[in-house]
Formats: sequence, C-alpha cells, structure tokens
Amino acid sequence: MRLLFGLVIISVVFFSCNNGDKIPDVSMIKVPLTTQRFEKDLFILDTNHFTANLYQLIAKDPGFGENYLTTILGTDPKWSNDSIASYVKGFVTSYRTLYDTSQQLFKDFTPYENEIKQGLQFVKHYFPAYKIPSKIITYIGPVDGYGDIVSDDALIVGLHLHLGKNYSLYKSELVQQTYPEYMSRRFEPNTIATNALKNIVDDIYPEKLEDKTLVQQMIEKGKRLYVLSKVLPHTEESQLIGYTAVQLKDCYANEQKIWDMFVQNNLLQTIDDNIIKNYIGEAPKTQELGDESPGNIGAFAGWQIVKKYMSKNDGVNLQKLMTTDNDTILQEAKYKP
Repeated sequence: MRLLFGLVIISVVFFSCNNGDKIPDVSMIKVPLTTQRFEKDLFILDTNHFTANLYQLIAKDPGFGENYLTTILGTDPKWSNDSIASYVKGFVTSYRTLYDTSQQLFKDFTPYENEIKQGLQFVKHYFPAYKIPSKIITYIGPVDGYGDIVSDDALIVGLHLHLGKNYSLYKSELVQQTYPEYMSRRFEPNTIATNALKNIVDDIYPEKLEDKTLVQQMIEKGKRLYVLSKVLPHTEESQLIGYTAVQLKDCYANEQKIWDMFVQNNLLQTIDDNIIKNYIGEAPKTQELGDESPGNIGAFAGWQIVKKYMSKNDGVNLQKLMTTDNDTILQEAKYKP
C-alpha cells in the first residue's frame, strides 16, 4: 500500500479570497466518499481480549491497518502478535486523554468530509483522469509522528495534529523538537481539508527538486500553490501557504522588497542546497527580512510568478501549467513587482 505522508499541517484563515477568477460549478460531479473512524474502533476495543480484537480490526482494512501498526506506531513485524498488541494497548492507554479531546472536537466529522468532497470535485474537474480516493480514514497517532497521509484509495487524517494550536501537548518538548511553534500553530481543525488536497496535488505531480536552481524550485512550489488555490477556491491564501494572516499581508506589502532580495543578492540561479534551504521549505523566519517574516519565502515569490504567467496565458489549463518548463514560466511572466 503506497503512502504519501504529509508531516506538516498548514495554517490559519485570513486575507482576501484566494481566487478572483470565476469558480466553476462542480456540484454535479459525483465523488463517492465515505469516512471511517479508525480511532473510535481502536480506542473502544475490549481490553480483556485485546490481541484478538486488534487483529480483527486490522483485518477490516489490512492496507491501512498494517501500515498503522508498523509505519505510524513503529512496531516491528518480527514481533509476535501478543507483543504488538501489548505495545498498541500501551499506546491506547497513554493517549486516552488526547483521544477524548479529539472526540469532543470531531464528534461530527461531516463538515470536514463535505469540505474535502468539494475539493475532490474540483480535482475531478481539472484532472479528470486522476483516480480520486474513495474514503477518508481518521486516526490517532504519536504527536511527534505522522499527520495527514494519502494512500492509493484513502485520505488519512491524523486527528492528533488538529486539536488546536493551544492544545497543551503541543507545547511539550517532545512535540516541539519535531514540530516547533511556527509549525504547531497550524494544528487546527480547519486545516484538515487543506492538507488533504495538498497531498492530492503532490500525488498527482510529485515534486522533483533535485538539481534545480533556486528560482526553478520557487516556481515548482508556486505551481502547486496555484493548483491548490483552484481546488480549494474558497480557502484563504494564508491557509494555503501556511503563513499567519499578518505575515501574508506583510508579504504583499513588501513584495518588491522580497523580489529585490533574490535579485540583488544573485540568489535566483544558485544550486547550492545550503543556500536554497534558507528560502524553500519550513523555517521560522527569513533571516534577511526580520524576525516577524515567515520562512518558505521562495514559495510565496514563486506563487506570484506563476500567477503573473497565468494572467498572461488564458489558454493554459492546470495540466499544461504543471508540465510547462519553469524557465519558460519565468521568462514569459516577466515578473517585476
């Protein structure tokens, strides 16, 4: 069973609606989707017959179940069934309070299912050949482990990383070592659909950043953000990119300054990973822009380049955009804020 792991949860709501273009009507596109609450089935297992009950649960969906045991919980397949069950039982006991919190927040998962379903309708509209998942699986895992995942047939939602940014366990050293505060502040319920659709976009077009210049990588990121904005047209831009509302507002206010930083420091054509990592990917800030700036500033700039390119090429659809050479996009965009 193939799993595409999304370790990072995306951010809070603000800024203008992300898409000024006319939004297509996708309401008639059929997307069969069901939700399986795996964590409920796991946490209500009879502890007196835990081993037998656990493996009955795993047998209901062996693809996910076996990956849950080995990949998510980290058990060793060489262990005996009793040893694995004992480990899982210990996990269930220690995570009981977190589970109870998740059930209060997600007693009714329907709103999240509906939001994901609408996103999948847009995916089907723009990428009709893509085989969309037919189910959502919710689960509870280690708070310093995996979050949201896409598999061959399911969107897998780690509820343990959607309990609200102020959830006490997120402040612990254990979690902060993996998910520092600039990341854990995104652990909100309203990021469930965003993460699910981000994983879908990455599944349709897996990132290939090796041997690419910084500006090419910026545009790669920008392409994905542009597509994400189209399949989640009612979601705020700050949530799509993972910035706070203030950070995104400031980025637009200082868009020229951000671009000048790349140009004046001759950064765009660098292939030095030690430099590129300062501008692409997770980081608490961009050093040159100050303590209040966001990290991943290259993705913001790349997104603006792609927007400029698409504004000049009405006939380019999303599939064509994703296969267009990044240097071509840069040249034709003539981006200069």
